[in-house]
Amino acid sequence: MPYQNHTLFSGGAQGAENQFGKLAEYHGLSEVNYTFEGHRIERTRGVRVLTDEELTQKDVSLTYVSRLLNRKFTNAEKMRKVLQTIMWQVESSQQIFVVGSILEDGTVKGGTGWGAEFAKICNKELYVFDQTKSAWSKWEHGAWVAVEAPAITAAHFTGTGTRFLEENGKKALEELFSRSFK
Repeated sequence: MPYQNHTLFSGGAQGAENQFGKLAEYHGLSEVNYTFEGHRIERTRGVRVLTDEELTQKDVSLTYVSRLLNRKFTNAEKMRKVLQTIMWQVESSQQIFVVGSILEDGTVKGGTGWGAEFAKICNKELYVFDQTKSAWSKWEHGAWVAVEAPAITAAHFTGTGTRFLEENGKKALEELFSRSFK
């Protein structure tokens, strides 16, 4: 296994995160899925249940996140914990890959958008596969730039995204892993 030093950091949720995990396992990569007590996820490989103390280390204001993403979040306690686990994922990695939709204001749709915004704040290498446009984009110098075929080049990378993975998103991830781990 030539790629055993590579680790996917994710959340193990339904959709994009589950697909990232399946592909990481298939290609012989390590996998860490951050979660918290009582949170239901699909991936059971590499589960890392964060303690309340660890979650608190990544405390974030829902008001701040709501303003940054131009949307409101419901179920404050659960959403705060989800956002905290996303911060653990992003902080653990050098490259961030997201499947979702880039909105007109430059944010990514849904809770996934926090992962992209936190990656921007942390100055991480960030790619988004936009299922609506069926295209990859990279965040560079404060704007989204179209890219043809990104590759996973960092030993530690994050894979996150929408719960509603479409066929083009699934294909984009399969191609990403094939390019990266020949």
